[in-house]
Amino acid sequence: MAVKNVEGGKIMAKQVIKVKLEELPDDLKKEVMDYIEFLLQKYGKRRKKEKFNFDWEGGLSELKERYSSVELQHKALEWR
Repeated sequence: MAVKNVEGGKIMAKQVIKVKLEELPDDLKKEVMDYIEFLLQKYGKRRKKEKFNFDWEGGLSELKERYSSVELQHKALEWR
């Protein structure tokens, strides 16, 4: 995110935040820091989605002789 400054050039949002933060009195800087901490706790760093684990694969293999896949789907609905 870029923001135009007074001279018409572009500076990055981090720099704009830094400049604006320096303009605040100390008591308001603390409020800003508290708000940043709140946002970090609420949203945190975005984690990468973990890959799906297939360790259950073959878990119902003993049932394949007794049930078709459609019958297993119906059984799964019963088990819920």
